[in-house]
Amino acid sequence: MVRIIFTLVLFQLSLSQDYWQQHVDYEMNINVDVSDFTYDGDQSIVYTNNSNDTINKVYYHLFFNAFKPNSQMDIRSRTIRDPDRRVGSRIVALDEKDYGDISVSTLKQDGKDIYFEVNETVLLARLNKPLLPGKKTKLEMVFTAQIPLQIRRSGKLNKEGVDMTMTQWFPKLAEFDSEGWHPNPYIGREFHGVWGNYAVNITIDKNYVIGGTGYLLNANEIGHGYSEKAPKDKEGATNTWKFYAPDVHDFAWAADPDYVHDIKKSESGVDLHFFYKPTVNIDDWKKLQEDSVKLMKYFEESIGPYPWKQYSIIQGGDGGMEYAMCTMITGERPYPSLLGVTAHEMAHAWFQHLLATNEAKHAWMDEGFTEYVTSLSENYVNDVAPEFPHKSSYDRYYLLASSGFEQAQTIHSDRYDYNFAYGASAYSKGSVFLSQLGYIIGKKNLDKTLKRYYEEFKFKHPTPNDFKRVAEKVSDLELEWYLNEWTRTPHKIDYGIDISSLESERAITLKRKARIPMPIELVVSFEDGSSDLYYIPNDLLHGYKSFNKEVYLMEPWNWASTEYEFVVEGNKKIIKIEIDPSKRIADVNQLDNSVVID
Repeated sequence: MVRIIFTLVLFQLSLSQDYWQQHVDYEMNINVDVSDFTYDGDQSIVYTNNSNDTINKVYYHLFFNAFKPNSQMDIRSRTIRDPDRRVGSRIVALDEKDYGDISVSTLKQDGKDIYFEVNETVLLARLNKPLLPGKKTKLEMVFTAQIPLQIRRSGKLNKEGVDMTMTQWFPKLAEFDSEGWHPNPYIGREFHGVWGNYAVNITIDKNYVIGGTGYLLNANEIGHGYSEKAPKDKEGATNTWKFYAPDVHDFAWAADPDYVHDIKKSESGVDLHFFYKPTVNIDDWKKLQEDSVKLMKYFEESIGPYPWKQYSIIQGGDGGMEYAMCTMITGERPYPSLLGVTAHEMAHAWFQHLLATNEAKHAWMDEGFTEYVTSLSENYVNDVAPEFPHKSSYDRYYLLASSGFEQAQTIHSDRYDYNFAYGASAYSKGSVFLSQLGYIIGKKNLDKTLKRYYEEFKFKHPTPNDFKRVAEKVSDLELEWYLNEWTRTPHKIDYGIDISSLESERAITLKRKARIPMPIELVVSFEDGSSDLYYIPNDLLHGYKSFNKEVYLMEPWNWASTEYEFVVEGNKKIIKIEIDPSKRIADVNQLDNSVVID
């Protein structure tokens, strides 16, 4: 039976869930020796157990220990089939003075020494006194460290001459959540952290300028004013930069004696800080400041408010990488690339540092969602509106799907057989997940879903099912089939049109030739210039998408059936039949998706 409808009215159900997060408050004092790029530190953390479990042990990440010959990162980089060109065999070739190292000398719980052991980038400590639910304990540590030559994300003397990119640089408490501990060794992928407050004091040569996470509390005291560069001081003089960062799950900073520092305020009142070397294209970095204000506006309007009062864009690192309240990007690049990397990393402030899925397990939720909104934000800044804004994501997904290298998106980020497969899966296939979801539930519902997802799950480490449930509540459609097929398998989408009965019976047969069932929007065009839209939901949706135009709503397509036949209404001459003219279905073979009739 065929029905003609216009707009469906949907309703929403509100479902509250009880989420808990551990909490940690850091106090760190760091002394940096710029003559040999070493530092020593003392760290005190107050760890609050908000879980229902009794905790008998804790884990710390010691990321810098990955930058030594024969580390797991080194071995993995030299043995994977398509090594990251930024790493390759560079770690194994390091001189000892360029190794990375974090060495813990003492660790105490509530003033008493506790046993600990180190396995490269992971430290395991056994608590003397179990940490009961709802209770706190104080952990104090003394450590020394050597900054590695900049290879991946962190390090000294990057290729653009930035002295120190201090990311993933301190002993960092691992996350414990509803799934337990996450003491993943550092191989080079993403991270997962505990939210808390950071008070960090960094003592360094007085000629250096620091940018990074948190608010500088003593700008005037140290003479920089955080707006003007101080004159050079005599050798050996130091400043102590005092930072405070609330409600973050990481702390990063960079330092260089030549940084130019500018501040621009967003429309919502966020101070945007820019730190860059005078050797970059200054005009581009000035233009970037104006465009960053537009980016901040787009993300706040499209996802939700940025909760901190500051965000810093810092030249450093080896490409682009997001950190709490800041990003590190290489700066010597053409302007479209400079804007693109800034847009991408700023978007991570929402998807990594506010929502913060476990990237080791669900990188596609962070990188893919970020790639999706990055394309839209760049179009907003450039005042363009392409008909297919995510085409590049689809194209790279198609390359992955045809490569034979695709693995399910549930693979741990470090376990992909190919770096290419990880990148295309996390970034491109993750972006397509959202764009295609917009096709399934409607673009307006997708936009509502992203905003509601932010509002319900900021500061909660959401899972894939959490996002799916939000989309279901917004759309009143069932989406378990989509989450399962798209993210948990390498199954494909492939549909085709058979018109063998069209001339005699005006009947069209659609064929599903791959595993993933999709709702189908099919346009039939007529000789008089008119066209009809036929909508065929799959039965797993248990409902119909809303349209704002006239459409033929067809009976659902049973997922177990590989063919679906229907009759074209009326008697007007048909000249073309096309599945999904919008190209939002990621059909891996579109040659038979459209038929032109003479």
